[in-house]
Amino acid sequence: MPEKINRQRRHFLGIAAMTIATTQLGRFGSAKAQSSQTKPIAPSMMKLGTTPSFGSLKQIDAGVLKVGYAEVGSANGRPVILLHGWPYDIHSYIDVAPLLAAAGYRVIIPYLRGYGMTRFLSSETFRNGQQTAIAVDIIALMDGLRIEKAILGGFDWGARTANIIAALYPERCKALVSVSGYLIGNPEINRMPLPPQAELEWWYQFYFATERGHAGYDQYRHDFNKLIWKLASPQWQFDDTTFDRSATSFDNPDHVAIVIHNYRWRLGLSEGEPQYDDLEKRLAEAPVITVPTITLEGDANGAPHPDASTYARKFSGRYAHRVINGGIGHNLPQEAPQEFAEAILEVDSY
Repeated sequence: MPEKINRQRRHFLGIAAMTIATTQLGRFGSAKAQSSQTKPIAPSMMKLGTTPSFGSLKQIDAGVLKVGYAEVGSANGRPVILLHGWPYDIHSYIDVAPLLAAAGYRVIIPYLRGYGMTRFLSSETFRNGQQTAIAVDIIALMDGLRIEKAILGGFDWGARTANIIAALYPERCKALVSVSGYLIGNPEINRMPLPPQAELEWWYQFYFATERGHAGYDQYRHDFNKLIWKLASPQWQFDDTTFDRSATSFDNPDHVAIVIHNYRWRLGLSEGEPQYDDLEKRLAEAPVITVPTITLEGDANGAPHPDASTYARKFSGRYAHRVINGGIGHNLPQEAPQEFAEAILEVDSY
């Protein structure tokens, strides 16, 4: 490993051993709220998974949304934007964020459309879950926060969103950490049937394609998403408190509409919006990602995911793949926060 990476890793691990803290943010609703300092604690008291919350959150008008987000670290730090998936929320990064803040980063963790505090500005806006709409949301957030370029990290929907930004807007993405690699979708290809075992893994996608599934997800979203957590991370022993902290984000009034549209759009069962057509055409060509990238995979990911050998060629810049061992499932940032944070640090050194 180059000496630059060694120095950064030693610095990062030294701080991480001494510091893990949440951020005391400014008043709710203000995009200019002050970020607080991390709070040192003794190494013997460090225990990942015990950080209760991000403290006060922020909101900012960005594009068609009022985006709710957590911000951790110095306002002058190097920006990192971390993106969650379905059915998860910003708390997937509850232990990653203070580690990165301690290493000098400004960490932004937004609720995606349909989650938590994020709201549409107009009741007339179509509740669109297609992949490019979510990516454009993040570009609008970056514009609103005056962040020209950031390191992007994500898993599940968040990884797909980060992939899209890195592919279509490389000037806005300094580097990328993507769990499960290259996840850019193509509805035309998705129309093609898969072998039965592979189709079985997508059972919920077919459920959502029915009105029964729409009604069932609306009525049972708490239990449904807890089941997904268990299936996607079969060895993760999360407790009710951990799940319930994230489950509140599913009470967003647009959550069900966004989730159902997302999965129906993927199968070509629902239309997107015409303003995204050109972007989708570019994505249909499976563009190569040129920015420095690290892809991660848990050794016990129970969710559908591609094999790393199928996507390595989609990253033409400096690239590395890491398998995180120890029974790590789909929600890799929350299950292996130190390894995820180290990947951010490493890709920033490329």
